[in-house]
Amino acid sequence: MSSKAHSSNNIAHARRTVQQLKIEASIERIRVSKACADLMTYCSEHAKNDPLLMGIPASDNPFKDKKPCTIL
Repeated sequence: MSSKAHSSNNIAHARRTVQQLKIEASIERIRVSKACADLMTYCSEHAKNDPLLMGIPASDNPFKDKKPCTIL
């Protein structure tokens, strides 16, 4: 590869890097403690709707066996 093409490639890569850094710098950030508090509040408010925590009623469970196994 010629040095001119290599230099052009480096400049293009540097521009992409700068553009990405500008995008990342413009993202609004919050403190971890605030994010944790918000996450805990969200989980507490939505726990009653979580099937992993509350379970699924047998009448609504599509994976429950309809009939017992007859082989055993």
